[in-house]
Amino acid sequence: MRLLLAEDERSLSKALVAILEKSNYSVDAVFDGQEALSYLESGNYDGAILDIMMPKMDGITVLKRIRAQGSRIPILMLTAKSEVEDKVLGLDCGANDYLTKPFAVQELLARLRAMTRSQTAHGGSRLTVGNITLDTATFELSSPTGSFRLANKEYQMMEMLMRNPRNLISTERLMERIWGFDSDAEINVVWVYISYLRKKLAALGANIQIKATRNAGYSLEEIS
Repeated sequence: MRLLLAEDERSLSKALVAILEKSNYSVDAVFDGQEALSYLESGNYDGAILDIMMPKMDGITVLKRIRAQGSRIPILMLTAKSEVEDKVLGLDCGANDYLTKPFAVQELLARLRAMTRSQTAHGGSRLTVGNITLDTATFELSSPTGSFRLANKEYQMMEMLMRNPRNLISTERLMERIWGFDSDAEINVVWVYISYLRKKLAALGANIQIKATRNAGYSLEEIS
């Protein structure tokens, strides 16, 4: 699941990125409201965390503008203010939730899970294709014969494939969703992670496979 984090306090942003990536989110971090709006307009995110007080454009203005464009992306607002009026304003402008600084990491993660639950509610916390199941809470890929706990980018790639079985996903789309627009990674890193996942699927005796379509991308297909 891909998140946008808009927080102008760089030390806090760096810490939050580390925490979120450890929890198997993919994160793009920006440091002002104008940049946050630009990134959100790409439509490339499953959720966003917006600080209220940011340079160039405040978080409430970003929220209003993205909602005015019809976006329903789940948005969590962060603020140092605790007054009820500020919370009401954010929620009335279309925020899904509100968290006051300082906050506990566990509460942030719990609120993110709750906020994005509608995104992952297809059959609860488990995705199943063929004889393979991916648990979105524990990041375990399993079959009747065993299981593997997937690392961050392996998990994100497998989740994307399992949410779109039999649909062709381009290499460029995988790069954007998992590594982000600003990544320095070479595009062949996608193939490397596809290879990792293929080996795990083979070890699990999977009756599904990741099929490559030349110059087009990858799809998750049942083995005939």
